[in-house]
Amino acid sequence: MEYLTLKNSDLKVSRMCMGGCPMGGYGWGSNVLESELIDAVHCALDNGINFFDTADTYGLGQSEITLGKALKGRRDKAVIASKFGVHAKKGTPTFYDNSPEWIKSSIKGTLKRLDTDYLDLYQIHYRDEKTPLVEVVDTLEELKKAGYIRYYGLSNIHESDISELKEYKGKFVSFQDEYSLACRKNEDDFINLSKDLSLTPLTWGSLGQGILTGKYDKNTVFADDDRRSRDIYVNFHGEKLAKNLEIVEILKKISNDTGKSIPAVAIRFILDFLSDSVVLVGIKRPSQLKSNIEAFGWKLDDEQIKILDEISKA
Repeated sequence: MEYLTLKNSDLKVSRMCMGGCPMGGYGWGSNVLESELIDAVHCALDNGINFFDTADTYGLGQSEITLGKALKGRRDKAVIASKFGVHAKKGTPTFYDNSPEWIKSSIKGTLKRLDTDYLDLYQIHYRDEKTPLVEVVDTLEELKKAGYIRYYGLSNIHESDISELKEYKGKFVSFQDEYSLACRKNEDDFINLSKDLSLTPLTWGSLGQGILTGKYDKNTVFADDDRRSRDIYVNFHGEKLAKNLEIVEILKKISNDTGKSIPAVAIRFILDFLSDSVVLVGIKRPSQLKSNIEAFGWKLDDEQIKILDEISKA
C-alpha cells in the first residue's frame, strides 16, 4: 500500500480510500449484503487501507451505521471521513443546507451512527449557495476545538470556487470530485485546486461506477433497483457507453501485459497521472477489494500512460 499525508494535516492515509456509497444499501441492486460490506472493511484494514469515506445521506445514514459496526474494536486503525450539507429525510424534498444549525445537528447524528467520539475528516458535501463561507468555517473550527472533528475538507467544488476559497487557504485539507478514465471533465479543476489552494485531491467515481472493471458490455441490462439503469448515469448509455468500452479494451490489453486486474490498471492511471492523489472506490465485497488493491506496488510505463491518456480524452 502507498500512503500520503493530507495537506495541512497530520492525517496519514492510504492512497486508496474505501467509498461508502454502496454501504447505504440504496441504488446498487439487491445483492448488497451487510455481512459482505463488513467483511470488506475488515479486508481493507488487513491489506493496509486505513481511509474510509461516507456521508450522512448514503442510505439516509445506513452507510455510517454499517461502517461503525465494521470498525467496532478497530476504530484506532481507521481514518474516517464523512460529509454534511444535504438536508435529506424520507418523504420530504431534499435540499442543500450549510447553516451552522444544520452542521451542528448533522455531526451529532454522524457520530452517533458511526459509534465514535470524533471524526477525522468532515467534508462539505455541496455548497448551499446561501450560507456565507465564513459561517461554515467558523462552525467547523468550533467543532474542531470541541474535539468532534480533527480536520475538514470539501467536495464537489470547481475552479470557479477558488476566489471564494482562497481566503481560507490552509484551513481545508482536501477536496473530492468525480474523476476516472471515463470522466476527465474535472481534470483541470483537480490540478488547479490542488495547486492554488494547497489541497489533497480525492477522486470519486474512480471506476466510472463500474464500467471500467471490464464486467459489463453493450448488452448489459441493470435492474430497476440499480441506479445505473437510469440515463443520468451516462457511463452505461448511448455514445458514452460505446466510448467507455473502447477504453476497456485498452485496459484489457494492459491488464494482460502487466498481469494486473482491469480495475487495478484503471486505478493505477489515476495514481500515476494525478500526483499525490487518493482514489476513492466503492466496495461491496472483499473480492472487489482484492482486485482493486492490485493497483499498488508497480507503475504504468510512459507508453501505457500515453495510450490511456489519448483514448480517454474527451
